[in-house]
Amino acid sequence: MKSSLEIAAEAHVDHIGRVAERLGIPERFVEYHGRHKAKIDLNLLDEYRDRPNGKYILVTAITPTPLGEGKTTTTIGLGMALNRLGKNAAIAIRQSSLGPVFGIKGGGAGGGYSQVIPLEESILHLTGDIHAISQAHNQVAAMTDNAWYHGNPLSIDPNRIQIRRVVDVNDRFLRVVTIGQGGPKNGTPRQTGFDISVASELMAILALVTGKTNVEAIKNLRERIGRMVVAFDTNGNPVTADDIKAAGSATVLMRETLKPTLMQTIENTPAFIHAGPFGNIAHGNSSIIADQIGLKVADYVVTESGFGADLGGEKFFDIKCRASGLRPSAAVVVATVRALKSHTGKYKITPGKPLPGELLEENAGDVYTGGANLRKQIENIQQFGIPVVVALNAFPEDKPSEIEAVRRIAQETGAYDMAVSRVFAEGGQGGLELAQKVIEAAEQPSDFRFLYPLELPIKEKIRIMATKVYGAGDVHYSEQAEEQIASFEANGFGDLPICMAKTHLSLSHDPNLKGAPTGFTFPIREVRASVGAGFIYPLAGTMMTMPGLGSDPAAYHIDIDENGNTVGLF
Repeated sequence: MKSSLEIAAEAHVDHIGRVAERLGIPERFVEYHGRHKAKIDLNLLDEYRDRPNGKYILVTAITPTPLGEGKTTTTIGLGMALNRLGKNAAIAIRQSSLGPVFGIKGGGAGGGYSQVIPLEESILHLTGDIHAISQAHNQVAAMTDNAWYHGNPLSIDPNRIQIRRVVDVNDRFLRVVTIGQGGPKNGTPRQTGFDISVASELMAILALVTGKTNVEAIKNLRERIGRMVVAFDTNGNPVTADDIKAAGSATVLMRETLKPTLMQTIENTPAFIHAGPFGNIAHGNSSIIADQIGLKVADYVVTESGFGADLGGEKFFDIKCRASGLRPSAAVVVATVRALKSHTGKYKITPGKPLPGELLEENAGDVYTGGANLRKQIENIQQFGIPVVVALNAFPEDKPSEIEAVRRIAQETGAYDMAVSRVFAEGGQGGLELAQKVIEAAEQPSDFRFLYPLELPIKEKIRIMATKVYGAGDVHYSEQAEEQIASFEANGFGDLPICMAKTHLSLSHDPNLKGAPTGFTFPIREVRASVGAGFIYPLAGTMMTMPGLGSDPAAYHIDIDENGNTVGLF
């Protein structure tokens, strides 16, 4: 099979104006960025305010291996398959970060015959939103230090400055740095560090902004940035971006990022690409605004959430849907045979290395045993009261007995149905069965509900998540976490939703606990607040906000050939 880049290079790419026209978006709302990308003006929402919304479909997954299980590929393929069945469908996905593109995970734009095109444009820079967010974030960080440097009128405690700098690259050498060296004219030395840009609170804010016009959205963005806690003073009180007079300039830098980017899939299905917050430390979902626009112009909007149903899926419901007021019609849980086998704990999958040979051998028993993870993730979605369809992302080495083991798990757990998806190799044609099941599921009665009410104390909300979603028996808090929770509740942040920061490689806090562990103690070592984005995020274990490059990063294999074409992207 050809590489994803080769497939993309041979695909027919419509002018983006034709894609917008097929969605019924008037040209006055289309802002062109070349022939294949456009930003969509938010005033469209006001124009179409009386239109009913289309069906809202979430694609999530089982707990993935480090390689990922094809969730974005499935999202794209499902959108294309729905169009093949005569539905006017669009997809909504996150913008790729350059760090993973040049690291080991690749871009987040699908692959094979189920991808967004042009591939290079979709995963490299897009329309500059991440650059604008990085600039705005670093502006706020600089102004925080500046407020401390010039007389410190806000009594900022330099040991409690929360905001770090960001850059959109994987660079472990920037995780811990010392700034302000070289004498008083350069500031006062203090230790800080860099995060990758998509870990910025501003990225999480962008994805949660609401508004039916450009002006409404800009005002909401300005309010959220103003609430960002950038430091604490010597009395333990929060210092915000408004306090240091940084919110206005940051909003100006970010105002154009509010407009979603419209592109297309390899079969010319419309694709909204907007925002890209982390799925393990932030909420891991694309923007509310893109979904709102899509639901006004399409019969079906298929969106995805980061990592498994326990992470991005739960956050989609409890954070994104709370903020948007939107209600999903159905959810798809993506699984692979190899990942289910790995959840037995017998197989080790390492990025950059070949899969273990025994993992490719027929073993329906291991699929069924490791399927405990699939069972739990189906149950996690069912807690929110919507129908679930299981999508088996099939690989050539999958055996019929193994596929039937997955079907048996889906049936026994009460999923609406299960479908085999081959969209990577076959495009939309390979997703027709899945699309038909999703259409049927979306017509089923549902009783959407949140996992917890916001008025509960922070610790009770954490307990509910840990026991009902992760399978924990108890929660343990460090002394630091206890103090932070008390401080946040005293400062009026107690009614915010919870955005758990934990490993994506296990339902638990421990990446080595596979399957569906139960009865473990879930440790909270630290609790932070993203007040601008609007959530509390407890940290379970050590979370990495700046990735590093591996021994064989993708960047080694990316180049320009003798004809001036890019090679090596995926």
